Amino acid sequence: MWCKASKKKHKRWEGDAVLITRGRTATLKDMEGKDIGKGSGYKVSTLASLSDGETLMIGGKEVEVMGIISAEDFARGRCFQEVQVEGPVSKTAPPPSRGPGSKAFCSPLLSGRADHPGSNPEKEQTCKPRHDPLAAGALVMPRPSANHQWSNNKAGLPVVDVVIDPYLTTQLRPHQRDGLLFLYECVMGLRAVGRYGAILADEMGLGKTLQSVALAWTLLKQGPYGGKPVAKRVLVVTPGSLVHNWGAEFNKWLGRERINVFTVDQDNRIEKFVLSPLHSVLVISYEMLLRCLDQVQKVEFGLVICDEGHRLKNSSIKTSSAISSLSCSRRVILTGTPVQNDLQEFYAIIEFVNPGILGSSTGYRKVYEEPILRSRQPGCAEEERVLGDERAAELSRLTGMFILRRTQEIINCYLPPRLDWTLFCEPSPLQRDLYQQLLGHRVFRACLQGSTQTHTHLACITALKKLCNHPGLLHSTVKEKQASGSVENTLYDGLTELFPESYSSGGLNTADSGKLLVLSDLLSAIRQLNPTDRVVVVSNYTKTLDMLQDLCVHMSYTFCRLDGHTPTGQRQRLVDGFNSPYSLNFLFLLSSKAGGVGLNLIGASHLVLYDIDWNPANDMQAMARVWRDGQKKTVHIYRLLTAGTIEERIFQRQVAKQGLSGTVVDLGKKAEHTSFSTSELRDLFSLTDTLCLTHDLLNCSCSMDGSAHAVEEEDEQVSARPCQLGRQGDRGGGAAEASQHV
Repeated sequence: MWCKASKKKHKRWEGDAVLITRGRTATLKDMEGKDIGKGSGYKVSTLASLSDGETLMIGGKEVEVMGIISAEDFARGRCFQEVQVEGPVSKTAPPPSRGPGSKAFCSPLLSGRADHPGSNPEKEQTCKPRHDPLAAGALVMPRPSANHQWSNNKAGLPVVDVVIDPYLTTQLRPHQRDGLLFLYECVMGLRAVGRYGAILADEMGLGKTLQSVALAWTLLKQGPYGGKPVAKRVLVVTPGSLVHNWGAEFNKWLGRERINVFTVDQDNRIEKFVLSPLHSVLVISYEMLLRCLDQVQKVEFGLVICDEGHRLKNSSIKTSSAISSLSCSRRVILTGTPVQNDLQEFYAIIEFVNPGILGSSTGYRKVYEEPILRSRQPGCAEEERVLGDERAAELSRLTGMFILRRTQEIINCYLPPRLDWTLFCEPSPLQRDLYQQLLGHRVFRACLQGSTQTHTHLACITALKKLCNHPGLLHSTVKEKQASGSVENTLYDGLTELFPESYSSGGLNTADSGKLLVLSDLLSAIRQLNPTDRVVVVSNYTKTLDMLQDLCVHMSYTFCRLDGHTPTGQRQRLVDGFNSPYSLNFLFLLSSKAGGVGLNLIGASHLVLYDIDWNPANDMQAMARVWRDGQKKTVHIYRLLTAGTIEERIFQRQVAKQGLSGTVVDLGKKAEHTSFSTSELRDLFSLTDTLCLTHDLLNCSCSMDGSAHAVEEEDEQVSARPCQLGRQGDRGGGAAEASQHV
């Protein structure tokens, strides 16, 4: 305990703190990990012999020792936890003990009532499970412990087995049965006392939607106490493009005769749901929820499911505040990327599902985030590295009780083979000239000389990415600037002279872009070798999709397109039409920014990622659109990169960034906290005259075609092995990856 220095006999203690002594120095930290006092010059023997009840003056504060913290508890940060998390409640734990010889307590409100346990044996026998728990293959949820009954069964209702509907059980795979068991234990408070939230962080394609549908249906129809349903109504909040998709999923797995799902759109207003007793599930977009928050707050929901829950990574945004304002404590987040950019975002989604479990934001930052990030810095001290590892392990333990993450390897055995190809495309002469011109521009030089204007850096990066896709995209931007008279003193100044006089950004110049040339030849080869195969082409930019659409028209390819301008009501119809075996479309042009998440395009067996994103999660989600349940053919994924340019650097940064999730969610992977230094920015704004920079960095001696080759070591020939850039997988359902320069 600590208080301000005073000579009063009765001290007025301010609060608890942690005192850290090392040699002749002492540091006082509050319960949020913040330094509130420091002192030095003490006798080593005085600090080493501190024990219970002794006092010490430090930084104008008087401290009284209450106990000694073990080295393990400090290293893991447990001494700072104001909220102590209990482990899973034992299934056989007895109720709170009573003294010997005392009578069992019976609430006066329950005495004499017919529904008190033991008072009406006939009623207990008639209260049976909804489904037979002894049937073959039955999935029975765990019964609540005695402690849970003591806290939650105030009415004294008989305990009844909760059995998942056999109609759903027959369609659940083993990992989905485990996931449903996990979700039920979390939302019922069986894993941690007083905590009812869960995060299902499975990777794409593992059936998060099906597990959520099964959980919602179970809670709507059953409960452990007297068989009474846990929830009367369920709220599903999802991105706008997936509202109708969720409605279709409920109907797909349960059938329209079992459940009525209300999807909010232009034709179905929220007022109809509030007044209608027929609908038990409300599906609404994040944007519509903000508009209709007052009406939604009038409804009592027993369960809230947030799809693509990483949207709630900032607790200060209106969306998070709106959903948090609902009275429902049973909250489930579905996300394939629980850690996207930093650990503060991870804290936000943890705080949403189980408020207060990690303490305050400041305390979390001091106790967990800062030590973990310091330990990931190159050149950190061994002591900092050990402390960071311990804090990461403790954070994983705290959150592991209500976070479940499985990787795609689980379902590989159910899917056809997948081959990933990273194609490094040689830039055209025009691209190379324009690239060199941009890198020598004064705006780029200002960035490298320490310019603090972030928007300038982003403008430079955007210009280079446009050029990698096609010079015509840069040409159209230059023309727009010229038309508005604002091309001078911008990074586009002086580029016009490098384009041929007859150059037109509206025409299709396939040879002017290395990637477009490769794509054109690739599509021709697919069409010729497998006329029945279909292809999905994904891009981050609408202008690039316009260019790809011109390519389709030029080569007489039938296609459909889904981007941000596609009406929400038409998106699912586009997907269903393309997936139909009778579809006449050869190509599906898809924007990864609008509808690229949550859409299954199993009608195609080839997917081309035309450009690359800083966030590897976005690319991974886009690439998983075709390798899903229902896919019948071998899947080919092609990622196009312009060799030696910024795209290769982004690709290399993706590899480093994917490690951050491993710090606390996929424990065991190592992550580095990466940020741009001046030297890294200089490396980013450079053009390497090489066929494949990534291949060069690996010091691989193959001919860059991904084939196996022999290596001689110690005058003995080693057996042939694949290129180091490739990763060979299980052809029977796993994924193999290779690279090739074209």
